[in-house]
Amino acid sequence: MDAQPHPDHEPGTGLDRRAELSEFLRTRRARLKPEDVGLPDFGRHRRVPGLRREELAQLAGVSVAYYTRLEQGNGRNVSAEVLDSIARALRLTDAEHAHLTHLAKPKQHKKKPAAPTQHIRAALRQLLDSIDGVPAYIVGRRSDILAWNRMAAALFGDWSELPPQERNWARLVFLNPASRELFVEWDQKQADMVSFLRMDAGCHPDDPRLSALVGELSLKSEEFRRLWARHDVKEKSHGVKRLRHPLVGDLTLSFETFHMADDAQQSLITYHAEPGSPSAEALRLLASWGRDATHAGRTAPQA
Repeated sequence: MDAQPHPDHEPGTGLDRRAELSEFLRTRRARLKPEDVGLPDFGRHRRVPGLRREELAQLAGVSVAYYTRLEQGNGRNVSAEVLDSIARALRLTDAEHAHLTHLAKPKQHKKKPAAPTQHIRAALRQLLDSIDGVPAYIVGRRSDILAWNRMAAALFGDWSELPPQERNWARLVFLNPASRELFVEWDQKQADMVSFLRMDAGCHPDDPRLSALVGELSLKSEEFRRLWARHDVKEKSHGVKRLRHPLVGDLTLSFETFHMADDAQQSLITYHAEPGSPSAEALRLLASWGRDATHAGRTAPQA
């Protein structure tokens, strides 16, 4: 690592993009075995985990020196075509490919405030309030929970009782013991949360609030530190979550992610149960209970 500050990093303002690029490429290369890509394995004679730089460069069709510079964090002059070749050689997922591109070729934006306020449009709040029987919430940068409906409060807990700065999924997962009781696949929830933050960090490495959040979680959670060091990335999409609610018991819910067309940093997340299933009945009971015991999230704008 270079000891001198790099143009891609202003000390104290965020994450070091050059270091992020270097570690991301190293971890992706280390997870590949020669047999995975059709190369001979010399067994005990190998001194590094995964592929050697020379092998990866050969697969990507670039010189060893060129790839070495990139893995050392120097991606300033790399072309999109070369990044595509390296992504194919490393067997990157679409999310990992996008993350690599963000790190190596950051988009140039006009200078903006470091962490502009995240606003929720009034129409979106009305939409949340009108969704009946389906837990739904809006998440923004850094996994901040920006707004939610009554059913989300009944399912996950009434976030209005928390200070605004604590309405954050990463904080809840790693610093709130109650979350461990709610999510059945707890290890997967933790890994997903860190992967989402990593993706966010690639897009917004100059966000000081994100850097502070990562620093706090690294200090307070050994599990977060371990997962953060893996450099895994993932985009929010869809899937199934198994929950264990203290009032209605076990639920198996499908979740969907809808990205806002006018603000790519905000997403609407919904949860629903298969019609006629025990989970659907549990949601119905939860809705009946929550009608009197909770209220919809009407949050002040967060930074």
